[in-house]
Parts: sequence; C-alpha cells; structure tokens
Amino acid sequence: MYQLGVMYYDGLGTPPDPQKGIEYMEKIINSGSPKARHLKFAAAYNLGRACYEGCGIEISEKDAERLWFIAADHGNPKASVKAQTALGMLYSAKHRKDLKKAFFWHSEACGNGSLESQGILGLMYFYGHGVRPNLKAALECLTAASDRGNVYAKGHLVEYYYKRKFFTKAAEFAKRTAENDDVEKLAKATDCIPFYIKRGLAMASFYLARCLQFGLGTQQDLAAAKNYYSKACRLDPDLATELELLANHGRI
Repeated sequence: MYQLGVMYYDGLGTPPDPQKGIEYMEKIINSGSPKARHLKFAAAYNLGRACYEGCGIEISEKDAERLWFIAADHGNPKASVKAQTALGMLYSAKHRKDLKKAFFWHSEACGNGSLESQGILGLMYFYGHGVRPNLKAALECLTAASDRGNVYAKGHLVEYYYKRKFFTKAAEFAKRTAENDDVEKLAKATDCIPFYIKRGLAMASFYLARCLQFGLGTQQDLAAAKNYYSKACRLDPDLATELELLANHGRI
C-alpha cells in the first residue's frame, strides 16, 4: 500500500495521481496494524511535504508541521531525519521565523546524520541565528558538510576564504566546486534540495569570477571571469545580483 502511494504520487509506472497517492498515505497513517508502524513515519513525512507544497492537497503549513512532528519521532531512520530537517527549514522561513526552534531541529537532524542540516547549522553558528555566534563550531560544521558533498556549505566556505583574503585557497576551492555543476546528479547523491545546490554553485562561480577578474590568488583571465559571472547568474539570478551590488559598493 505504501509503495502504491509513492508510485501514484510520483507517477512511477502509472500516470501521476497525487490525490490517490495521498489517500494511500492517509490509510497507512490511520492503520492499526503493528506491521505498519515504521511506515507511518515515512507516510507522515510524505504527506507533510504534500501539504507544504500543495501537491494533490490544499496548502497547509499547520498540517505540514503537525505531520512532520509525527515523522520526526525516530520511528523511521530516513523519514525521521528528513522531517527534522524539514522542521528546521520551516522555522527558518521569513514568515514563520523562530530561529531557536530552527536551530533545535537542525541540531537534531545533524546529530542523526543529515547532511543538509549540517551545512545550515554551520551558517547558524557563523551568523548567530538561534544560537550565540561560534566561529569554531561554524567552520567545523561547514567543513564537515563540505567534505561530505554539501555544495551549499562549499559555496559559503569559498565566501569565507575570499572575504578573509585567502585568495589562493578561495580560487582553488571555488574552481573545484564550480566545475561539478550537475545539479540533478548532486541532489540525488547528497539528498539535498536543488535550490541550495544551485545557490552554493552560484556563490563559488561568483567568487571565482572575482578572483579571475582581479588576479587574486590566480592568474588574471577576464574571459574566464566573464564566463563564471554568467554562470552565477544562470544558476541563481537573485543571489548574483545581490553579490554584484555588494561588490559595486565595495563591500566584497
């Protein structure tokens, strides 16, 4: 029943029918069978995601939050950790901002192996969001997440090296990061959200372009700089515009 729900929802071997998929997930959650217990947490996570995205069901952050609370209760290793990360993301959203709760849930998820939460936790330590600033803890989290393949963490490490004038390290690390730019493949390999992968790649591309434009830590190459600026814009136009404005005002 659970697998049928997934197949209907994602259109695997059958035309997509999110509403039918949701019906199966609800049956799993409401099942009294002891054999269904571990699947309840996975179904709750999936149904919470559907409520949050409004796919096959009306958008309801309140229902998503309730379902993710159920899923986060360590009843299914993969689903519970994903739900913990989802709650951290939910509480980080501008309109729901509760950074102490976000820090709590990302800490829980990170402690249980979430690569995505590990990178975000590093930034929360770095900027003092929901916790006192702690540069040592921030760099430990960001470096560990980067070593495990978190592209968002890699982009922020590039920014850290650049702003502290470690230009050679920034240029080399940015080049390695920006070259591996298959977002779909990276998302599958790391189980990270494509939006954050694109943002990490855009950051690496932008700062590599700065290094190439001004010959910082690498040989000056204006043509390559232009290509990497263009790449940053393609990957994340909003971020590229924001970074360009900062650069024009001398803040980068």
